[in-house]
Amino acid sequence: MAFLPRGGGRGGQVYNGSFGMRQGSHGWGLQAGAGTGARLRPGRPAGPAPPAAPGACGDSGVLGDARQAAAGLGPGAVRWRRPAPMATARGRSGAAGGRRWRSGTMSSLAEPPASRAPSRSPARSPALSPALGPSRCGGERRRNASDAGADLGAVQDAQLRSVDLHHVIKLLRDSDSKDMKKEQLKTLKKVIKRFENGLPLKDLEQIIEILNLCAEKMNEQEAFAEPLCELIKLCGLPFQKKKLSDEVSYSLAVSKSIAQLGYLMRVPSSQVRIQICKCVVSFYNTELPRKLLPGYQPTSANYKIQMAELGGLAETLVLSLALVENQLTEKLWVLKALQHLSSSGVNCQLMMKAQAASRLCLYLNGVDPSGQLVFRSSDILWNLLENTSKEEVVNQLSSLECVHALKEVFVDRLMHGFRQYDRQLRNDLLVIATLIAQNPAAPMIESGFTKLLIVLATLTEVKIPNPLLKGLKLTYSYEDFELKKLLFNLIGVLSKDPCAVQLLSESDVMPALLFYVKPNQKPGFHDWSAAQYEELQLHAIAILASVAPLLIDKYLSCQANTLLLVFLEWCISQDPFFGQGNSFHGAGGRGNKLAQMRYSLRVLRSVVSLYDDTVNLNLCDQGAISQLLDILKYAANQSKEKEDTILLEIQADILFLLSLLCENDVHRKELFSYEGVDILIPFIQMDPKKLSSGLGHNCLLLSALDCLWSCVIGCYIAEDYFLEKQGIFLLLDLLASKQKNLYNIILGILVEFCDNPKTTSHISTWRGEQDQTAANLLIELWRQEELELGVKRDRYGRISDMKRPIASSFQKQQEVIPMPANCPSFAIVEISENIRAKIYSLLCKLGFENLPGLSAKDFVTLAIIRRYIDFKVGEVWSELCAELKEEFRPIESDEEALKVISEIPENTGRMVAALQTEVLESQRQQEIQEEEKLYTQIQAVHKQREMVKKSWENFLTRTSNYEALKKAKRLQEKSIEASRSKLKTQNGAVHSTDIKGLSTTIGSGRLVTVASTPSQLTGGPLPVTDLALRKPPACEGALKKIKS
Repeated sequence: MAFLPRGGGRGGQVYNGSFGMRQGSHGWGLQAGAGTGARLRPGRPAGPAPPAAPGACGDSGVLGDARQAAAGLGPGAVRWRRPAPMATARGRSGAAGGRRWRSGTMSSLAEPPASRAPSRSPARSPALSPALGPSRCGGERRRNASDAGADLGAVQDAQLRSVDLHHVIKLLRDSDSKDMKKEQLKTLKKVIKRFENGLPLKDLEQIIEILNLCAEKMNEQEAFAEPLCELIKLCGLPFQKKKLSDEVSYSLAVSKSIAQLGYLMRVPSSQVRIQICKCVVSFYNTELPRKLLPGYQPTSANYKIQMAELGGLAETLVLSLALVENQLTEKLWVLKALQHLSSSGVNCQLMMKAQAASRLCLYLNGVDPSGQLVFRSSDILWNLLENTSKEEVVNQLSSLECVHALKEVFVDRLMHGFRQYDRQLRNDLLVIATLIAQNPAAPMIESGFTKLLIVLATLTEVKIPNPLLKGLKLTYSYEDFELKKLLFNLIGVLSKDPCAVQLLSESDVMPALLFYVKPNQKPGFHDWSAAQYEELQLHAIAILASVAPLLIDKYLSCQANTLLLVFLEWCISQDPFFGQGNSFHGAGGRGNKLAQMRYSLRVLRSVVSLYDDTVNLNLCDQGAISQLLDILKYAANQSKEKEDTILLEIQADILFLLSLLCENDVHRKELFSYEGVDILIPFIQMDPKKLSSGLGHNCLLLSALDCLWSCVIGCYIAEDYFLEKQGIFLLLDLLASKQKNLYNIILGILVEFCDNPKTTSHISTWRGEQDQTAANLLIELWRQEELELGVKRDRYGRISDMKRPIASSFQKQQEVIPMPANCPSFAIVEISENIRAKIYSLLCKLGFENLPGLSAKDFVTLAIIRRYIDFKVGEVWSELCAELKEEFRPIESDEEALKVISEIPENTGRMVAALQTEVLESQRQQEIQEEEKLYTQIQAVHKQREMVKKSWENFLTRTSNYEALKKAKRLQEKSIEASRSKLKTQNGAVHSTDIKGLSTTIGSGRLVTVASTPSQLTGGPLPVTDLALRKPPACEGALKKIKS
């Protein structure tokens, strides 16, 4: 008998050859197929299936060699038919994340496949081979029908229709005499014959009642076993309906009837129980019956499955496992039925109510030569994990008995499983164990399972013999590769359990994980492939990041820092290595070493975050700061070519590492100073639009600012160099970009930088858009913060609540709760929750006087900022007074003192409000003055326009009226004469200002004849009349005179 493997799913997958198996009512027959050989799915290797359970089919066994010979078939000519839909390939999700395909070679029990035709007697079975006897199907049946005639058929149909189910029920309830027994059996045969093609929905309740009566009689008379099984078999056929609405109308009755099938598992008969399970499996058969009752049609394909869910059949079958605990064949059949039922989430919920997970886990290590007990039980557990609450399933599996059973079957498959199927099943059990290990209450350590798995995880790397796994040899097969990854994942799970840390410390986990922290080498012939080794390497380094902080002593003793720094040096070297990038951890690492760099930096980040001086000193002594700066420069250059999430994460991790290493150590800050500042500047200059890209620029910018705070501030060399690079201007530009999540850290950096006396001049010099000053920007941020906090202000920005001038709306809603002295009150906690305290501190550094670029509104806000600390002290005193009044009654003097103290912030608020009013009034007066000045200018303009208009009118009058022109001429001459000096000029030439022949009253042009210039200087009369168009040489006349 030849078997074909499953294509990667949980159930068996087989294919028809030239012949297939088919079961009649009394045994197996051969069915001719269309193909000539087995067809394998591409990419799936063939392998032998585990042997079937003995006696799994009772008398209906597979034909022997003799029967094969009689049928004319050679050895290997018989092939298994494709099993039920449950046995097809299905994906499984492992504990390590992601879906994977579980393949195996387990076919099914040696039972008829789930997809088969309704049972018939051997004489009528069309599946019977010609070599096994004559068949009455096809032409022979038609010949018999023609011989018998139409009348005989009509008589038979009338007899079948004449079966009265009420009469049958009454007959079965009568006394059990010998004659009555024969009549009852005869009547049952008629019923079976009547409904051989399916049960109508309207008769189902009566059929189930007949089943129950037969079950009661079976306790005394075995003869009723066969009709009972036949009736149960009929329940496996598709139900038949007359109307479309019958499915809904009879749904309640059908669900109860199917539930009764489960209750029949109480019948102490192996044959009946197996037939019930076969009936349940047939629910998932989608083949339609060959013949229907007249006027009927079959119900929908999923109707029985839905009714089984409604009737709670799955829960009943789980409970029935206790009845078949010692009968292997019956148990396997029940498990097969549950395997089909567990494909539904509703059924899985019902099964969990019956503690299905714990029951099935206890069966894992049961005696079963075929191996199907483990296979089917684990498959149902997988379905429960997928379709119900994982936590609920794990809780049921977390008992000591279940963990022991799981451990025993896992060790058995590990040590004695050599087939591909065994290895796959071993891996599936390990995934279930990993899920159980995530439950802190599970007794994994008490059972010894945890120690066994840790030893197994480190076996191939440390190569130290261990008696727990004596004689175990792992290969380089794909299943063992999956096992290795699952074991690494298990170590990561155990690292989260404080109880398991001691076991990890006592084992060789750290050396085993550090085994992979080395440059990739060319794989040998008997070794992992390059892609497999890279995946294991990245997985091991990723787990190392979780384990290293827990085992810091072993981390240092193994020189892990040195190994990681050397490995990082290899990552930026020119070594021709090209990563495969196929695995989960290898994302972004195809064709480069970025994946290795990424996870190595994560390991360093996890150990440096412990703030362990020994670890940090060990790193810095090996030149970690300069090496990290080189890697950061390399990653930044790579990011210029193409930005992706991996490169941004690498840069952010390096900046974080530098922040932790340089914090509170001036010498390390000096090592960082020049080169580090040059690298930081481009990060601060990042385009704010990139912060919303989703790639991680926001995290990178925050890391850069944190690095600036930790590595630059406190070291004057680094601070001066940062100021020289105009770093303060860049910070203020970033602050003005309105990135709210950056306000706190930027303001904190600026406040710390102000301890350097050179910083304030840089802040005062800065100008933003529209010539905005730093003081104006800070005051604007203050107003925006108070608006978000809900601080009450009037429309001019003045104080509205004199008693609590700076209290937020949330702060006012808080009730007074007495607090211990070491616990900060809400007024103190509120300081760190907004940026007002940092703005106040920064303005204190800049000074509140002579701030440029402020408006009256800014001065109103500035008056509040200036008194911020006084208002905050008043809030603290207010809380103190309220707490005292809650628990004590102060004496008169104390009460008076508290009253005076509580009035101080109110008086301060009134004083500030008065100052704000004064500022606003001054602003109003200034606006009035500016308005009057503007009106004066407007009046002057209008007056000038009037004068121009009047002058133009006078001009028009003179040009149009000659008398007016003469009058104007006389007035002009009189005016000129009046303007002349009365004193006679002695010994001086008198020039006439009149132009002869001019009869205009407007001013003359620039042409003036100068008669006093001697001709010797001009060289005589000018020969050129267009003097304005020509520039004669200045000394032309003088040169002529010299020559003469």
